[in-house]
Amino acid sequence: GSPRLAADREHAMAGSVLLLAAASLGFSGPTRSPVKSRVASVSMRDFPKPNIENTDNYRTSTALTEKIKSLAGQGGSKNVAIIGGGLSGLAAAKYLVDAGHKPTVYEARDILGGKVSAWQDEDGDWIETGLHIFFGAYPNMMNLFSELDLHDRLQWKQHRMAFAMRDAPGKFTSFEFTPGVPAPFGMALAILRNTEMLSWYEKIAMLPALLPMLLEGQPFIDAQDELSVTEFMRKYGMPERINEEIFVAMGKALDFIDPDRLSMSVVLTAMNRFIRETDGSQTAFIDGNQPDRLCKPIVEHVRALGGEVRTGVPVRSIELKEDGSVAALLLDGGERVEADMYVSAMPVDVFKRLLPTKWLEPASASAEFFEGIEPLKGIPVINVQLWFDRPLPSSLDGLAFSRSPLLSVYADMSKSCREYEDADGRGVMEMVFAPCTIEAGADRDWLKCSDEEIVDAALGELANLFPLEIAPDSRTAASPDGAGGERALLRKFAVVRVPRSVYAAVPGMGKHRPSQETPISNFVLAGDWTAQRFLGSMEGAVLAGKLAAEVVASRAAGVPTQGVKAIEHSVVVSSHEAQPRKPPGVLGQNAVAFGGGASFSKKVTDELEVFDPAQLVPLG
Repeated sequence: GSPRLAADREHAMAGSVLLLAAASLGFSGPTRSPVKSRVASVSMRDFPKPNIENTDNYRTSTALTEKIKSLAGQGGSKNVAIIGGGLSGLAAAKYLVDAGHKPTVYEARDILGGKVSAWQDEDGDWIETGLHIFFGAYPNMMNLFSELDLHDRLQWKQHRMAFAMRDAPGKFTSFEFTPGVPAPFGMALAILRNTEMLSWYEKIAMLPALLPMLLEGQPFIDAQDELSVTEFMRKYGMPERINEEIFVAMGKALDFIDPDRLSMSVVLTAMNRFIRETDGSQTAFIDGNQPDRLCKPIVEHVRALGGEVRTGVPVRSIELKEDGSVAALLLDGGERVEADMYVSAMPVDVFKRLLPTKWLEPASASAEFFEGIEPLKGIPVINVQLWFDRPLPSSLDGLAFSRSPLLSVYADMSKSCREYEDADGRGVMEMVFAPCTIEAGADRDWLKCSDEEIVDAALGELANLFPLEIAPDSRTAASPDGAGGERALLRKFAVVRVPRSVYAAVPGMGKHRPSQETPISNFVLAGDWTAQRFLGSMEGAVLAGKLAAEVVASRAAGVPTQGVKAIEHSVVVSSHEAQPRKPPGVLGQNAVAFGGGASFSKKVTDELEVFDPAQLVPLG
């Protein structure tokens, strides 16, 4: 066998031996971690940057950076038009200027960042599209921070995974990682030391599923894409409590969806990274708003090397030449943009609306490719921010899994992010409200509910997590406790709806994710929904943009590329059977129309009813 396979077997056997040995200790409980009550006041504390560079994935990412740079000067400098100024489009531009090309990013909105965009309210507080966390297992994002010298902007938190106790209001438990314990022992030991969530029997019952993942790696993970999490659990005889205690929280955090609708390959991809990489599951917060602290340095780098980034310039159509290649982009107001190469970094739902009809002509190679993406659809999510009138003493410094029916993960940003620290210590809670539609697993369509209904539901969940600090009627009550008023009152709130966020990773979608390279000679795809190893995430977005830049730079230099991703037979057959159609184009002028999130107004709602009345089509 190869050295890599031998190492994988060693990791698998080591993890299994440790798991079996330590699990047997569960009878007497010497490794027991007591449930912690939320009583002591917690303050912000940052930890040293972990040794994220010492992984194969980080080295692979570094090698890709060097490859792209090495192509500079080969084949001449190309003008490249990039549609979309989210992380993927900005990453593509960054790596293209590194390779000596001249990209221009065309962003429809007035702000950059896409799904990590943020804007200020009348008080100067930042309204965020989502609660975004950086993991040690984000090699391309970490490389980007290194290349732009931004690592001092990451606030690394204690290495743990904290979970609220579902049946014990006001208490939580954690998987605590011991410093210096290498992979795969670190994750195994963290799980085994906690006996509040899974019994020793349930931990052992996970082994049959984890061993093939560790032994076979990505091929095994990819092969599970046709199974939901619950189907996979039944196949391997995993107890239901593993789903209730672990997978529900992971599913909602990874893709805003319940486990019976989520592809198991998503969960296994995350678990594989966390188990194999010593610091893979350690988290960090950026020290302020992402448009200023992350997007702005990328823009400055691009402009310094001859590129450009434009905002407020929606692309309304893609014009073609006779041979089907791109002739130009038509912008709002009639401006026509010509370039040597074109990159789409738009969200999948927006891209499908701009697809040229010619690329969908039945039985053509382009139709086989582009019809294949039709089943991909964005998943809805809601981000809620709550500003309280006093500190929340027991909220954590860092990310926590709520494990409640409505909330995915949350963080007290006043303790986790330097820019959001309140001068008076008042709590600022940010949380992911998911699932939020019936198709994703909710009991109603929360996207169509009022802001007040959403906030009251979130407060009800938080009151279970912090019963001594937050009352369920904190929004409306003058004093939730009557005499004394010791629990926090809500000062203000923000609700940001993203009707179509990251692609819905329901079973079977992996085969529909396209390569960055397309059958069109001068057109390349980016975006976290395209084929890459890191899911729909910030890491996936950066990697996809980097891979798109590699395709453009390689074609310009006459260097062989990876080629267009092979299309499965079933997808080819479906494309041949598809009826000719004309994509409708992008309608509307608001953030939601361009795949972003917004605090809904009547204008936004009215436009949404026109161009996306179903909010979310059935996921299948």
